[in-house]
Amino acid sequence: MKGKETGSFNDRLSEQAKAKQALLERAKAKNPVNDPAFAERQAARKAAAEEREKREAEKRANRAADKERREAEAKRTAAEREAARLAEIARKERELIEKAAREVEMEVERKAKRDARYAARKARKR
Repeated sequence: MKGKETGSFNDRLSEQAKAKQALLERAKAKNPVNDPAFAERQAARKAAAEEREKREAEKRANRAADKERREAEAKRTAAEREAARLAEIARKERELIEKAAREVEMEVERKAKRDARYAARKARKR
């Protein structure tokens, strides 16, 4: 079985060049730059991209502000906790000092009563 005769080498080359040229012309015809609505679509895409970038920038700014606010809140609560802890320590120290002062007063009173009893006992013996 013999294949179809395609002609000479030069014929094949010229047919290949014609086919290539036809493909190129079809591609040029489909080129979006030649489409009148292409510029409008490109402008709409560009505007949408700019809007998206603006929204993302706002989100980043909001996140940064929110993060700073949370950090400030955390520092404030930590300072409040530390102040409360120090106040509690000071209160406990005052209580200990007052308790020690009461014990000293009670000891002085007991000693005075004991001395009074001793003096009364000595006075009865004389």
